[in-house]
Amino acid sequence: MVGATCLAAHPLLADLHHLPRSLLIFMGLANLLYGSYSLSLAVRRQRSLRSIQILCIANLLWAPICFSLAAIFRQPISVFGLVHLIGEGLYVGGLGFVEWQFRYRLTNR
Repeated sequence: MVGATCLAAHPLLADLHHLPRSLLIFMGLANLLYGSYSLSLAVRRQRSLRSIQILCIANLLWAPICFSLAAIFRQPISVFGLVHLIGEGLYVGGLGFVEWQFRYRLTNR
């Protein structure tokens, strides 16, 4: 949902966030890819530990990417853009941490 919204509204978000459109398109595509992968895991009866670990690591890596983007674009970024990037980084990083803590339970073994 976030990915599709980001892609559909990227011209408006670019103006509101003071970020390049290409960055918002990239973020939208990354969110769609993540959403597709996590949905594919959610509907499976059996999930391998490796597939859960990939999900956790992707989330844990996306968080510092969001924080780095906030630092890289600190000059032109608006408060809305900063809240978006920092908020997404905190949410995804926290999600990755919780998923890692419960990775064995998430395998459905």
